[in-house]
Amino acid sequence: MEKLKVLVVDDEPGIRSGVVRILRNYTIGFPFMEEDFSFEISEAETGEIALEKIQGGDIDIVLLDNKLPGIQGIDVLEKISKMRIDTAVMMITSYASLDIAVKATNFGAYNFVPKPFTPDELKSSIENISKHLFLKRMTARLKEEGKQIRFQFLSVLSHELKSPLNAIEGYLKIMEEKQVGENINDYMSMIDRSLVRIKSMRNLIIDMLDLTRLESGKKKRILKGVDLREMAQLAIDTIQPMAIQHNINIISEIDDNVHMDADADEIEIIFNNLLSNAVKYNRDNGEIRFYVKKSDSAITITVSDTGIGISEEDIPKLFEEFSRIKTVETRNISGTGLGLSITKKMVELYKGNIDIKSKPNFGTTFTVVLPI
Repeated sequence: MEKLKVLVVDDEPGIRSGVVRILRNYTIGFPFMEEDFSFEISEAETGEIALEKIQGGDIDIVLLDNKLPGIQGIDVLEKISKMRIDTAVMMITSYASLDIAVKATNFGAYNFVPKPFTPDELKSSIENISKHLFLKRMTARLKEEGKQIRFQFLSVLSHELKSPLNAIEGYLKIMEEKQVGENINDYMSMIDRSLVRIKSMRNLIIDMLDLTRLESGKKKRILKGVDLREMAQLAIDTIQPMAIQHNINIISEIDDNVHMDADADEIEIIFNNLLSNAVKYNRDNGEIRFYVKKSDSAITITVSDTGIGISEEDIPKLFEEFSRIKTVETRNISGTGLGLSITKKMVELYKGNIDIKSKPNFGTTFTVVLPI
């Protein structure tokens, strides 16, 4: 049985002993793993002691209180982030302000668990952070080992579909048995939640298939003359309903006679991913500018939004597989963390490059240059 080392950092002995009791005999099993996870717990009553233990051993998960004697939890988290170690941190605190939450997220905290918490709440949070850590490590192994563990990796992702399917099934049974009455309006919230979950599953499946075909080399590329003006208009038509929901205006300038030898599916993926990102991370009543320009040597695609933007240090993370930049503004935005990774791979197939310029709270501009 694989053990994950958990460090509980809290100045309250009752909290530390409570976590030890809850996790001592607790195990987590995933259907895609041969062995379950169990937990080896250690304790630290101050931030200084915690940092010594983290530097001295392989700690997988840190449960970190912010209100500590001496160095505060948020400062411990900042030091951990600078160590660049493979450790997941979850804040456990009853003193979390918005400022602390923003800082903790920027320093890489996975989640918050408010005190006091029940055993079930702690177990659920530990299950989620363990799964997150496993997925992160699996991604790193994929980069090092190539495709040898692709099947297991896809099994992990398939597991991600089970929870929303179970939820939808539950809602349908409630409606089938008319448990809350005969009035259809009483079921609208369940219908809305089901539609959101279905949309997320569909996006995950599409991204998984694109990534798998691309990296396995089994995607058959059909290169022929493609009208990029026509493809761009199709992408606008596809994303328009989503933009209308948030009153986002799409302004496009697309040159005439923009043709290149390309695979139409690949160009569609590039356009759709850039535009859908510009809508998702925009603001209500915002604007998107979508340009496709042709010169003698290249075609330049520009997508600018007036959205929440991204910090300079987070920009390189955007193209990592399953990377989601977690901030207060993005906490309610669903996504797989695969779209931009796939887009970059598609652009590189044409020996092109993709550039990002962004300013928090002002917006983001993606520029793709495809040599002719």
